[in-house]
Amino acid sequence: MTTAVASRPETDPGGRSSFLARARTSPLARLVVRRVLIAIPLLVAVSILVFALLEAMPGDPARQQAGMDASEAEVEAIRQTMGLDRPAPERYLSWLGGALTGDLGRSSVSNRAVVDLLGERLPVTLEIVGLAFVLSIAVALPVALLAARRPGGFFDRLIMVMAMTLLAIPNYVLAILLVLVFAVLLRQLPAIGFVPLAEDLAGNLRSVILPTLALAVPLMCFYARFLRGDLVEQINSADYVDTARAKGAGPWRVLWQHAFRNSSFGLLTIVGLNIGTLVGGTVIIEQIFAMPGMGQLMLEGALSRDVAVVQACVFIFAAVAIFANLIVDVMYAVLDPRIRYGSH
Repeated sequence: MTTAVASRPETDPGGRSSFLARARTSPLARLVVRRVLIAIPLLVAVSILVFALLEAMPGDPARQQAGMDASEAEVEAIRQTMGLDRPAPERYLSWLGGALTGDLGRSSVSNRAVVDLLGERLPVTLEIVGLAFVLSIAVALPVALLAARRPGGFFDRLIMVMAMTLLAIPNYVLAILLVLVFAVLLRQLPAIGFVPLAEDLAGNLRSVILPTLALAVPLMCFYARFLRGDLVEQINSADYVDTARAKGAGPWRVLWQHAFRNSSFGLLTIVGLNIGTLVGGTVIIEQIFAMPGMGQLMLEGALSRDVAVVQACVFIFAAVAIFANLIVDVMYAVLDPRIRYGSH
């Protein structure tokens, strides 16, 4: 007599194994996993490069912290406290091991945990960068579409002249001009300082308008100019545009539903490449407007040879740029499913 033994299913339809099985068979999930695996060694390489550059900087951080009048015994004690008496590879591996557990070390200037400093400064930078990014895209898209609607027309020429003029002005010069106009002459906005969002919404918005514009205007002009040129090229040379027109599609429908869809790939590439520029611009802009963000923190750390602070700030900036490019890759795959299966 044989007894039937019920075989246990290998995967539970509603369980974790089923989810992992679907993730393994999803081209989009595999794409994300590949990009994440590439991002990890990139972040490690960035951290090694920053550590090496800080090590190569002239001067003695311990002497700088102790002061020029300090004795050699006092300097040596500070050097041991900062861990500078250990070999550089050992100090880097110690920092990397701590970073993997969420411990980014302590500031040699304030003796505070770097994680606490980042927790205070990061929201300021994220607000400025986020607003600048949204503003640049929100203005560049309609402006480029309107300019490409009638190439060579009055609006197109006006926009291109304004874009080229503003692109020729560095963002730190633009920041000073904004302060001169809106803070000094018109006296409508504060020139420096930051009001936390939790304290006063209106005051917060007033305090971030000028630094946001200083970051957003150059990107806004660049995006509008690039997208307008790509749209005009698509309209004048693409076969699918002629086909859409032959089927009776109107100018705006051809521009938005056909030309813009293909031009969006180029725009996504430019946006992904410029995220690092946008984040890096905060180092200068926050200093000009006295914004207590990560850019100012990193500059202060570089001037005082606060290795742990600079290392953590650059690591965060690099992670943001890499993560932004990961999102761009995923958006590529969403817009064009062929990318999920191809080798590009």
